[in-house]
Amino acid sequence: MKLEELRQIRERAQSDMRLRGGAVRVKVVVGMGTSGIAAGARGVISAFLEEIQKRRLTDVVVTQSGEKGFASQEPVVEIVERDRPRVLYGHVDPAGARRIVAEHIVNGAVVEDLVLAVHEAEKE
Repeated sequence: MKLEELRQIRERAQSDMRLRGGAVRVKVVVGMGTSGIAAGARGVISAFLEEIQKRRLTDVVVTQSGEKGFASQEPVVEIVERDRPRVLYGHVDPAGARRIVAEHIVNGAVVEDLVLAVHEAEKE
């Protein structure tokens, strides 16, 4: 899947979320730096976008970042939720992305075998 196609999917999902007036509950941040892309991050972000759209999760937003400093653990994905610890996942492939959506985002259970780090929740 080309980068432009990923942008279009993301924009459609964000537009749909704005139209429904939903607040963001979960933010998925995919590391799209050079090492992340080389390790397959494009396929990972595509899998997240497709799975979120398939499940009609309008309160989840997918974004990207540069390098996170874990080149040997790429592709790296961070899940950010209000009042919950941030979870950093490593070696995420498209199947892992779909598991993270199903297990973590939908059911609230951390996917232990992919976890690199857990950071305390930030209070607003």
